[in-house]
Amino acid sequence: MWTFAGSAWQIFWREELPYLLVAAALIALILARALRTGRSALTHTLLFLMLSLAAELAGAMIEAGGAAGAGAIVRETAIVATGLAVIRLAGLALFRAALPAAGVSAPRIVEDVILVLAYLAWGMLRLRLAGMDLASLVTTSAVITAVVAFAMQDTLGNVLGGLFLELDGSLAIGDWIRLDDLSGRVAEIRWRHTTIRTRNGELVIVPNSALMKSRFAVIGNPDKADTRWRRWIWFDVGFDVPPAKVLAAAEQALAAAEVPNVAREPKPSCVLMEFAESYCRYALRYWLRDPQPDDTTDTAVRVHLLAALQRAGIALALPQYVVHRIKEGEARQAALHAHEIATRIAALRGVELFSHLAAPELSALAERLVAAPFAAGDVITRQGAIAHWLYLLVDGEAEVWVDAAGAPRRRVAVLGPGSVFGEMGMMTGEPRSATVTAKTDVECYRLDKAGFEDIIRARPAIAEEISRVLAARASGLRHAVEDAQAEAAAARTRPETLLQRIRAFFGLEEPATRDAA
Repeated sequence: MWTFAGSAWQIFWREELPYLLVAAALIALILARALRTGRSALTHTLLFLMLSLAAELAGAMIEAGGAAGAGAIVRETAIVATGLAVIRLAGLALFRAALPAAGVSAPRIVEDVILVLAYLAWGMLRLRLAGMDLASLVTTSAVITAVVAFAMQDTLGNVLGGLFLELDGSLAIGDWIRLDDLSGRVAEIRWRHTTIRTRNGELVIVPNSALMKSRFAVIGNPDKADTRWRRWIWFDVGFDVPPAKVLAAAEQALAAAEVPNVAREPKPSCVLMEFAESYCRYALRYWLRDPQPDDTTDTAVRVHLLAALQRAGIALALPQYVVHRIKEGEARQAALHAHEIATRIAALRGVELFSHLAAPELSALAERLVAAPFAAGDVITRQGAIAHWLYLLVDGEAEVWVDAAGAPRRRVAVLGPGSVFGEMGMMTGEPRSATVTAKTDVECYRLDKAGFEDIIRARPAIAEEISRVLAARASGLRHAVEDAQAEAAAARTRPETLLQRIRAFFGLEEPATRDAA
């Protein structure tokens, strides 16, 4: 009995075994203290190591019992398994303890690939020590290798895909990505797959080959300071509200509020995106700093937006349907038309040009007015243009500019509600004497020659009364032009101006230029 046990122990025991066991014990102690998570990998590896040593001892006992061939096979297999366990422990120590302690974070796929290469190297070393010629093995197994490669092409594609994703930096742990209808944060990149954790807490496994073949969007990484993701908040407002008012109210909603997770730069912006059947479609765009609470932040932005619109007296558009009811519809249309005509007559009464018209004439003139809105910055009429109509400004402000020969463009007046311009073109046909631009959003009525012709033909005396008003207005504009021209002439005769003109004419250098030369 003792002879059998001694023989088995002699076969089992190797010189390097004590060092191996001591190293494994030290690594296990270090990992037990260093690992906060993932200790199950350490436990499983130690269990595998103990089973491998037990199998190695069992092989030695089989060999000592007389079955040398079977015992040797079991023992060699156990030695290979023991080496794999030790390599795994060394990998855990390097990638889970040493590198993190040094501030280096290695991707999991790098750990997996290095361990697989180490496993292969250990296996080939044991084959070499067993007396196998590796060169002949590779040569004679070419067909087997091709078959295995063909059978494992998907697996190889996943491995290569994971390597390429890591090498080109297109994807990193912590990135938020969107793949088709899947959106989540990259939790891990392994040799075969990438795991994505969604906002619902689901852990989705995506093969690396699928990521390489498909198009995916990298939204950003909240751990990086420069992460910005633009979000669009859509809302609808009716045509009766000026777009400039809506845009200003929407942008002010976020500019004056402290909304968590909304970036201050770039600034939020509101744009008019579409004209629908009964409303204008707007989008309030802001930049999200962390993609995780996207719906929560969208909700907060909508709350601030709705409050800002309500403060501005702007209602969101509701679906509208036109139902024709003949009798009631005609009565309502007549009432609305009468109200509009009354508004136009009130505007005409405040204009000096039409102060001599009787009530029936004002009523007829009001029927011929056409609404003409302009946005801020629009050129309403341009100096020198031929246009046989005038404008009556009822809301907003407009600027009058004069371009005089040899003088810079000069603003001569700012027009407000109740002002009229373009009357000389309608009454005499002469070109516009000034340029008028919209300083703000303005509402105008336009009256053309044909609309006024019936009235002036019915009572020609009106022409004489209107001519006196036109003469006074033309005189004021002429004085403004003369002042601009006089200012330009005075500027041209100043000594410094004349000196510059002489130097330019004779091609002389400036004094500072000569001194520097």
